[in-house]
Amino acid sequence: MTSSSLEPALLEQLRQLSTCVASSAIETFGVRLPNVGFADSRVRSMFPELPAIVGYAATARVRSAAPPMEGGTYYLHTDWWNAILAVPSPRIAVIQDADEPPGLGGFVGEVHANILRALDCNGLVTNGAVRDLHKVRAIPFSMFAGNVSVSHAYAHVSGFGQPVEVGGLEIVPGDLLLADQHGVLSIPREIAARIPQVAEQIEERRRCLVELCNRQDFQPEMLDEACKTLGIMKQEAGEMLKNGSKGGRS
Repeated sequence: MTSSSLEPALLEQLRQLSTCVASSAIETFGVRLPNVGFADSRVRSMFPELPAIVGYAATARVRSAAPPMEGGTYYLHTDWWNAILAVPSPRIAVIQDADEPPGLGGFVGEVHANILRALDCNGLVTNGAVRDLHKVRAIPFSMFAGNVSVSHAYAHVSGFGQPVEVGGLEIVPGDLLLADQHGVLSIPREIAARIPQVAEQIEERRRCLVELCNRQDFQPEMLDEACKTLGIMKQEAGEMLKNGSKGGRS
């Protein structure tokens, strides 16, 4: 786990980005394949109307289909809570439901959402179930989950502070995550400071094409010419990246 945290101003810049644009920006650096680095459709936002969240992953594994071997109560997890505090703030709780199939019981509901928020977690990401949606929404506390359950069943923590996999996304403690109505995205720290500038360039190219498509005198050949021009702009931006331009930090 990386213990150092990024500047709050940079984190806020990242939070202001759509995960879709941030994902496109990350692709330009070639640090990972385009089909990895994000949770797939098995994990979705429970409250898509809430603003985006950004934070460092505090990981755990849970099970709910069978009782814990060591016994204990549903709410007795102080060892995991202490481990959460070892992750830099702000935090996002990432919980892998290790049952097959996952999501029989909802580990996080009204009580755990309030506990996690008190531990400076901006939200929850899980492949399992959640519950008490109306009360958690009122907090408000963002949740990204695989499904909803009426019961916690035998929900209990079976491990924490280790790598997990949620919706096909591999996450280790301390990973930087950005999540919004579209889903959950992992942000490589080594390029995090450069993402806002590249995202702004991508947004500008998008605006140019959208405005062109809405012109009253629009003609298909105009779109072809614009794409060529924007392609040159994209190529020039790529050259700037290769030359080590590090804009985007305020």
